[in-house]
Amino acid sequence: MIYLVCVGNLKEKYLELACSEYSKRISRYSQIKIIECKESIVNNINVALKNEAQDIIKSCKGYVIKLAINGEQLSSEQLAKKIENITVNGYSDITFIIGSSYGLDENIKADFSLSISKMTFPHQLARVILLEQIYRAFTILNNTPYHK
Repeated sequence: MIYLVCVGNLKEKYLELACSEYSKRISRYSQIKIIECKESIVNNINVALKNEAQDIIKSCKGYVIKLAINGEQLSSEQLAKKIENITVNGYSDITFIIGSSYGLDENIKADFSLSISKMTFPHQLARVILLEQIYRAFTILNNTPYHK
């Protein structure tokens, strides 16, 4: 099962539609569950990150991949291979974490740190990009014509 743990909810209808579409496509290959954790609204960033971390940590299952700007960048093919290797190594659950606009608390431990780009994206758009790449990875692994 794929878990996508996100801080905050989607505010734009077009992003909701895109996430819904990619979730539906992913469900052909794997169950997927999107968990939205509450974004902490406080003046102190460290306090906000610690508050958010509590909900994030409770939601993680199996192999944990966090999105981080300083994480490793993978091609779509490499991400597909990573997902395949994770499942071959006995994990039935993979959790992807997308933090808030503040990032993620340093206490959130992950098995792998992934960067989708050196560019900065709004965390809501990062959700769409990640879901598309997860879907693409499954199409690569299943030799379906989506990936070109």
